[in-house]
Amino acid sequence: MNEEKVIVLRPGRKDFEEIYFSGNQGSLFFSSATRGKTITTIVVGLILLLVFLFGNDFTKEKAGILYFVSFLFLLCAVFLSVSINKVSRWKKHVKSYLNKLENCNIYEIRFDQNFFTVNIDGEKETSEWKDFEYFDSNNEFITVEGKYSYMFPRKSMSEKDYSILKQVLKQNIKE
Repeated sequence: MNEEKVIVLRPGRKDFEEIYFSGNQGSLFFSSATRGKTITTIVVGLILLLVFLFGNDFTKEKAGILYFVSFLFLLCAVFLSVSINKVSRWKKHVKSYLNKLENCNIYEIRFDQNFFTVNIDGEKETSEWKDFEYFDSNNEFITVEGKYSYMFPRKSMSEKDYSILKQVLKQNIKE
């Protein structure tokens, strides 16, 4: 592979959104990063509600249980809000990236024996093959992670280009 190969992508926002937001990834409360924290916060909140409703039966010595469960609920709520903030920032970043892709005129991948370059409207990101740590592919997209991370939907390129890209990445990225 001495010559430079160019793959031109036709970025469709819908193609990228299907991948980025599949499986509740865009949900603030039930994404993979927040689901467990949401359920834990709800359970602790219900326990706190029960303890509060039946708190009249407690003596002053047993009131510590109410304070402890209140502390746990507050702790869960703080962790949940931090996770929601992370998902919200990720979602904002993805939407900004998708807006950029939606309005781009040129989206191409160039690679040769030594370098891998992604060009989006003249903004080029060039990496050497050794800069990549990981690549994965399935029936819907190819992901590449390293100095720069990329996701290329299958629907954004021809079948021939998809298989060529997959083959070249497999040859050049050592797992």
